[in-house]
Amino acid sequence: MKGYASEIKRAMLHLADHEDTLFLGQSVAYPGNVIYKNLADIPDDKKLELPVFEATQMGMSIGLALEGVIPISIYPRFNFLLLALDQLENHLDKLPTFSQGGYNPKVIIKTMVGSRNPLHPGAQHCSNYTYEFKHMLNNIHVVDLRDPDIIFSAYDKALNDNRPTLLIEHGDLYSE
Repeated sequence: MKGYASEIKRAMLHLADHEDTLFLGQSVAYPGNVIYKNLADIPDDKKLELPVFEATQMGMSIGLALEGVIPISIYPRFNFLLLALDQLENHLDKLPTFSQGGYNPKVIIKTMVGSRNPLHPGAQHCSNYTYEFKHMLNNIHVVDLRDPDIIFSAYDKALNDNRPTLLIEHGDLYSE
């Protein structure tokens, strides 16, 4: 069986090899959480550290995608992605409908259900909204990454798909 964290790191390096990708979010270029460890070997010119402004980050990701960049928009906790829900659901998800198929920006969104072990971080850091997002989003592929054997292929599919993808990692699985 493949290790969860090693498969995430392998997938991130694979995404970084594509000339048009850009990783953006919190703890992308500077340490702060486990996500940084997965990006530590990615060249600095492929990373854009952002302040905590989740809605603006999603708007930037959509704009970058419309210009041909493939943003890997990173939200360290699923709870924080809720703050970008307007741009995610009303803009990124609906843009293909509004434009009658003219625009379908490819944004790869990476988030995590926060770990509860060895220390519970509090209710605002470990919620899982996978079910709700799968039922709310029509044009965004939502992938729950519980099985390490699907991680690399899921990220590769997101890179090669022509639509946005939300990939949900699980912090408690990083230690397995």
